[in-house]
Amino acid sequence: MAENKHEQLEQCEYMCVHKEVVDKLVDNMPPDEILYDLAELFKVFGDSTRIKILYALFESELCVCDIAQLLGLTQTAVSHQLRVLKTNKLVRFRKEGKNVFYSLSDEHVRGIINLGMEHVEE
Repeated sequence: MAENKHEQLEQCEYMCVHKEVVDKLVDNMPPDEILYDLAELFKVFGDSTRIKILYALFESELCVCDIAQLLGLTQTAVSHQLRVLKTNKLVRFRKEGKNVFYSLSDEHVRGIINLGMEHVEE
């Protein structure tokens, strides 16, 4: 019974489409490919290890060894997560001899993390 009551609350009482509003939204909706890419980007943020790596890179560029030590992970685990972050253009790297140093790819990444933090801390 309660499930039916809940279902009823989610439905419009009368079938009435607000055509002007719907048409405007349809015209302004980004293409499906863009929305798919956006959804994929947010999936990357759905892993706490990747969030920790990004948060660590707020302060300084770091090598895999530094990140592994900081987070208590193996270098292999860190490398895997960095590959995901690099593929999604969230981190960049530079080589210095045999060492590879990672940093945030740009200020957008910092902004996404900061907005997320503001939201969860409300």
